[in-house]
Amino acid sequence: MNVAKYMNRVPHQAAFPSVDTLQAELERLVAAHPGLVRSRRIGASRLGEPLYALTIGDGPRDAVIIADPHPNEPVGTLTSLALVRLLCEDWRLRAELGYRWHVVACADPDGARLNEGWYDRPGDRRAYAEHFYRPAPAEQVEWTFPLTAGDYRFDRTLPETAALMRLMDDVRPALVCSLHNGEYQGAFFYLNRRDARLAERLAALPGLEGLPLHHGEPELPRAEPIGSAVYLTPPGSQVGPAFGAGGSSADHAARFGALHLITEVPFWADERVADRRPIGRTHGQVLAEGAAARRDVIDTLAAGMRSVAGDLRVPSPFRRSAESTLETFRTLGELEEALPDRDRPVTVAEEFGNRQATHLMRLRLTGTFLRMLDAELAAGNHTPAVREQRRLLGERFETWYGQAAADSPGPPIEPRKLVAVQLGAILTAAEHATS
Repeated sequence: MNVAKYMNRVPHQAAFPSVDTLQAELERLVAAHPGLVRSRRIGASRLGEPLYALTIGDGPRDAVIIADPHPNEPVGTLTSLALVRLLCEDWRLRAELGYRWHVVACADPDGARLNEGWYDRPGDRRAYAEHFYRPAPAEQVEWTFPLTAGDYRFDRTLPETAALMRLMDDVRPALVCSLHNGEYQGAFFYLNRRDARLAERLAALPGLEGLPLHHGEPELPRAEPIGSAVYLTPPGSQVGPAFGAGGSSADHAARFGALHLITEVPFWADERVADRRPIGRTHGQVLAEGAAARRDVIDTLAAGMRSVAGDLRVPSPFRRSAESTLETFRTLGELEEALPDRDRPVTVAEEFGNRQATHLMRLRLTGTFLRMLDAELAAGNHTPAVREQRRLLGERFETWYGQAAADSPGPPIEPRKLVAVQLGAILTAAEHATS
């Protein structure tokens, strides 16, 4: 299959769609292709938003595509639309791949609505930070599948997650693709099997669109590499207990022996993420610098939380996110501090990625914290502590944003390129799974 040919067919994309715009386009596609595209309601979100899966094709195998499982990662919504359009337009491709495709174009509409403030400005890092929302781990669709690991048990499955489970249980897929994206790192992938050939094919895709591969620190410490920028998907038994969450869609897909693929593409580009040259410093030195900077962030925001905790009145998702994210970053810091090989030379990519992780932590946490305080103020809760922390953290946000902007000269990536890479990965995995 000439995957590049299909990647080239992805049109220009100026922005990410709102939940309402996305749903209207999905309905238009169903109406435009009667008998080929079928929509069915598979459940509802926590706030009552209907969840739909679009089904295209009638092949002997089934594929499930999950977009927007983390609502600050909306590239997959555009990829879902591109995939559905492509399958509708190209009967030869449908026949060649031989799947029934089940596409969930937005797995967390409630969370997506809380990010819509920056969806129309995908390259604006300030807008992204100021309107950022990511649920607590135990409220994430991707990480709330049921899990039992030794004495640890997670059974607080979200309605959205339960809907995905029912869909998979119904169709017993041979392929599941979960579409994710990040910020300032290169493109990378997770696979649930050690398939060096597929890893090689996936690693070749980002370069077709000029995206660098990720060669810095793995997203999850000690992630096992299969190939260049391709990692073995960590099991829920490893991740869930560490972060107070459940299993992932990969854990559920394993029940059917499905190939599971996670695609990760960046919002912003910088060639340093792929630079594996040593810089004359040790891994331990860079890790120590990052750990110190992140402790400062955690300590600053934890102190701010303590100062307003008694005054908070609004049970907003921003408060739950801010509190849990503090714990998540503490856990990640502990995992990084336990990494081996601290005396080895560190690379350009690892040093750059370590600094970007600090910027990411600062802007994500402070942006969410400020949204929490703004919700209090909007509700009329103008206590001195709330107003003072809003002022202090607003100033701190400006300082940290300025430092991030000065350290991040790489340009934003056109969404079309990100969609093309995700689409290419889906088609590559689909073809590989049948070979």
